[in-house]
Amino acid sequence: MKKLIAMFLTAAAVISVISPVFAEENKPAGKVIAYYFHGSFRCVTCNNMERYAREAIETNFKDALDSGEIEFKSVNVEERGNEHFVTDYQLYTKSLILSRVKDGKEIKSKNLDKIWDCVRSKQTFIDYVTREIRGFLKEAQ
Repeated sequence: MKKLIAMFLTAAAVISVISPVFAEENKPAGKVIAYYFHGSFRCVTCNNMERYAREAIETNFKDALDSGEIEFKSVNVEERGNEHFVTDYQLYTKSLILSRVKDGKEIKSKNLDKIWDCVRSKQTFIDYVTREIRGFLKEAQ
C-alpha cells in the first residue's frame, strides 16, 4: 500500500511539472478578445446586442473559444477600473470591439460599429459579427 501511494505521489509530481510545458506549447501565440461594452443601465436592445454577439461567437467559433484563440468579455464601463476603455477605444455608446492580443499586448482593434444597424434582425446581426470576426482572424494569419 505504501508503494502504491508513493507511486501515485511520484506520478502526480511528474504530471504537475510536465503539464505546464504542454499547456504552453498548445497555447495560441495570440488571441482575439471580443469585448461588448455597456453601461449600468441596460435596455432591451443593449441586452440583445450582447446576447446576439455571444451567440454568434459561441455558435460559429466554438473551437476557437475552446482553444483560447477567441475570448468574449462583457464589460460595464461604469464600473471602477473599466473607465479607461472609454478613452482607449473612443467609446460613445454600447459597442462591440475586437482586440487582437499578442504576448499580452493589444496589436490591433476594430469597432464593429454596424451592430446598431443590424440589431433589429438577430440573423443579420449574427452574420455581421461572424463575418467581421472571420476577417479579423484571417488578417492575423
